[in-house]
Amino acid sequence: MLSTQSFFDLSDFPHATLFDDEKPAWEALNVLKAYMDEHLYPNLHSEFCSDGEPLPHSLIIHQGEIFSSDGYIIEHGDTTKGLLKVRLKDSNEELKGAAVLMAGAILIGKQIDIGEGALVEGGATIKSPTIIGDCTEVRQGAYVRGYCLTGKSCVVGHCTEVKHSIFLNDAKAGHFAYLGDSILGRDANLGAGTKFANLKFLGGNVSIRTEDGMVDTGRRKFGAILGDEAQTGCNSVTNPGTIIGKGGILMPNTTAPSGYHKPRSIIR
Repeated sequence: MLSTQSFFDLSDFPHATLFDDEKPAWEALNVLKAYMDEHLYPNLHSEFCSDGEPLPHSLIIHQGEIFSSDGYIIEHGDTTKGLLKVRLKDSNEELKGAAVLMAGAILIGKQIDIGEGALVEGGATIKSPTIIGDCTEVRQGAYVRGYCLTGKSCVVGHCTEVKHSIFLNDAKAGHFAYLGDSILGRDANLGAGTKFANLKFLGGNVSIRTEDGMVDTGRRKFGAILGDEAQTGCNSVTNPGTIIGKGGILMPNTTAPSGYHKPRSIIR
């Protein structure tokens, strides 16, 4: 009921080794720091990109190199569909797999990996360590606080704050969201203003309420887990330790009680 395989299809997730199919889904959060600390990160800091300072000009990342966008045309198609294109002005030749850091973006620390075809918009702040997957979009005003990992074709949206969390492929938190110590399944989507509370007022570990009784997660901080294709409506809130099964829906302006909610549940 609470095992990883009950919530996620990991067949094409680049970081599937984070998870153990037979263990509870939240166990991935317990190993996230060690996994990310061992990751081999490229060196993105250079004469063009200073640690902790807003980028004065847009930059391009291609085949392990980071350089100025001068002399290039950037076509801002839908990033998540692989339509962000970078071309040489003179020849119109495309730089396959190029990622773009827009002017005004801020990178803090040396453990940051930006995937192919990804876009980081101006005003976004990314703190180390962070792994941004291929064709993922980090929008203006996003605050990625570290130990954050996204799969492919994800969205970290405008004024969305994320810390110590995992996005599976195609997961999207598009607008004004907060995610702490949480996991979004494949193709999960958060409505604008969704908040995942991750710390109990009274202290102690977060426990999960199930039909068979309470299950101690062993975690003091634990936000929410949304299974594949689960959704939240605008201005919804989850209590610490909320777990929503595949295809579940949290309705707008609703606070989800902590505990396990079955697949296809509608929480009103």
